[in-house]
Amino acid sequence: MSLSVTIPLCCLALGLEAAFGYPAPLYRALGHPVTWMGAWLAALERRLNRQAWSFPRRRAAGALALLLLLGATAAATAPLEAALGRSWPGVALLALLAASLPAQRSLHDHVRDVALALERGGLQAGRRAVGMIVGRDTAVLDEAGVARAAIESLAENFSDGVVAPAFWLALGGLPGCALYKAANTADSMVGHRTERYAAFGWAAARFDDLVNLPASRLAALWVLLACPLAGGSAAGAWRALRRDAARHRSPNAGWPESAFAGALGLKLAGPRVYGAVLVEDGFMGDGRREADAADLRRALRLYRWACGVQLAVAAAASAGVVLR
Repeated sequence: MSLSVTIPLCCLALGLEAAFGYPAPLYRALGHPVTWMGAWLAALERRLNRQAWSFPRRRAAGALALLLLLGATAAATAPLEAALGRSWPGVALLALLAASLPAQRSLHDHVRDVALALERGGLQAGRRAVGMIVGRDTAVLDEAGVARAAIESLAENFSDGVVAPAFWLALGGLPGCALYKAANTADSMVGHRTERYAAFGWAAARFDDLVNLPASRLAALWVLLACPLAGGSAAGAWRALRRDAARHRSPNAGWPESAFAGALGLKLAGPRVYGAVLVEDGFMGDGRREADAADLRRALRLYRWACGVQLAVAAAASAGVVLR
């Protein structure tokens, strides 16, 4: 499909997902596209990730698994788009399907749950809640560490869970967005620097870095534009972006994390513990380390406005291509 169709498709899908999310009854009955992708990749990993194989052979096997996952995703979504993308009622149906792929609402709700846990249940409840959305060792976190972890997760997932699906949906329609989600799912499952996945997950991790590169920059831009609306500091976000984005160990996560840090007057990232292993990382921002539930609420407000900025840009672009 052309951009004159995929951009309005993106706008419709973002609006639907923001309003309704992914209904829990539908999830219970059918699961979710990401769980289907994950099940297929898990089956491939069990067959192809042989510990007895050499490092190069396991890396090649991981690349093959990624290609098979992407191929299956394209085979499932391209015919749907070809069949439905010829009329505006069909595009509306495609938007309903595509609305399952961004995660605006679910991300907001998971991070809000951390704020609620800290406010109502204290540190132990906060640790349990943040453990649902981060991979680090939550037992070593104090209240400030829980709040920072949740804000860092919000910032990073704004990029790869919200902005990136929208970007690839606007650029490549339903197949483009689904292929992105497949790549991102593969990275989250096997793209780890552990003994089991260092070789097998190499291709998934590198490919995910590549496909997230444009969205991470866009995410930082949406945060900058949202600052005046959300009460954040656009100047602080810009300073942190220029100084700190490249210091992050991820080539992409530093962009939204530094923007959030500067906008909120916080100091995020830095050394963290994953599975009892200390992982060094650069600091994002130069503000307070003592974050709390109130800062988490401010981050959620900034996030909502940043999502709104993205939707407004999509709506303006849709109007432009439709009326052209």
